[in-house]
Amino acid sequence: MDNNAKLRPLYIGKILYERTDEEHFLSTAQLIAILEEEYGISAHRQTIKADIELLRQFGLEIEEVKSTQNRYNMFARTFDTPELVLLIDAVESSKFITPSKSKELVEKLSSLTSNHIATTLKRNVSCEGRIKSANERAYIIVDTINEAINKNKKISFFYFQYNVKKERQLKHNGEPYVITPLHLVWNGDCYYMIGVYDYKQKLGSFRVDRIAKCPVILNDEGTSPPQGFNVDDYINTTFRMYNSEHEDVELVCDNTVMDSIIDRFGEEVTTYANDMTTFRAVVKVAVSHVFYSWVFGFGGKVKIKGPEGVRNEYIKMLNAAVENCEINIKT
Repeated sequence: MDNNAKLRPLYIGKILYERTDEEHFLSTAQLIAILEEEYGISAHRQTIKADIELLRQFGLEIEEVKSTQNRYNMFARTFDTPELVLLIDAVESSKFITPSKSKELVEKLSSLTSNHIATTLKRNVSCEGRIKSANERAYIIVDTINEAINKNKKISFFYFQYNVKKERQLKHNGEPYVITPLHLVWNGDCYYMIGVYDYKQKLGSFRVDRIAKCPVILNDEGTSPPQGFNVDDYINTTFRMYNSEHEDVELVCDNTVMDSIIDRFGEEVTTYANDMTTFRAVVKVAVSHVFYSWVFGFGGKVKIKGPEGVRNEYIKMLNAAVENCEINIKT
C-alpha cells in the first residue's frame, strides 16, 4: 500500500469536515472524484465505506444516508453555528482587537465549520465604522502578563496616554511602572490588568492596549495584594475601571430605569420603594466624573440623594459645564 492510500482516510475526514454539514452531503461518487482530482488518490466504493467506518471507530460522527449512491456528512462540530456567530460577533465588536487580528480570528473561527456555513458567517459579519485598537502587540502583552501572573512575578512596563495633538505620551514621567499583575479583566469593551504597585501596597488598573510595548518579567517575587482583596468586589466597585475612593451612594431613580440599575450593579443591589413613580438604590461606586456622567446620561431619571459631599460635587460639575457653555456662546 502506497503512502497516498495510507493517508486516504485522513483526506476523507478532511473533505467531509470542510464540505459537509447538517444540510450538505457528499455521495460516494463525489468523494471518489475529489480524492482523484485534488489529491491524486485512487478509491472505489468499498474502500470509501471501509475508510469511513475507520473514521467512525476513531470517534468522528459521520452520518450515512443509504441509497444507490450512499451520501455522507459530518454533522457534529466542536462549536455549533449559533456559538460561532456569538464568538465572531464578540471578536468584531471588541475595540481591543485590531482590524487585522479581527480578520485573522474570524478566518480561524470560520474554519471550525463547513465551507458552506463559513461563507454565510463571513457574509453576515460587519465591522465597518467600528472603533478598533491600533496596538498590534496587545496579544503578546496579554500573554506576557498571563505568564507573570502564573509565575507570581513582577513586571516592568511603559504606559501612555494621548495628548491634545493625539500623540502618545508616556505617563509616570517617562519612567517604567513596576507592578505585580493579579488579574486580567474584560470591562467596557477594553482589557485591563489589575495589579499591585511595587512601592506601595495599593491596587491599580491599566488598559492593556495603552501599554507601550511588551512588559519585561522581572526576577522579583510578586507583592501580595492588600488583605481581604477580592477581584469580583474590586470590579463591581471600581466603576468602569477608574480609580478613586469607593463610597456608598444613595440614588433616587425613576421606576423605568430599574433594568439599567440591575445591569450596572447586579440583582443584589439594595433598593427601596420611594413613592409611586420612583425607587431608592444604595450602590457602592468609585465616585468620579465617570460616575457623574453615567448619572447625567439618564436625563434626570436618576438623582443623587447622598452623601451630601457627593451630591454637591455633582452639582458643582453641572454648574461648571453650564458656565463653560455660556462662555462658548458669548465668544
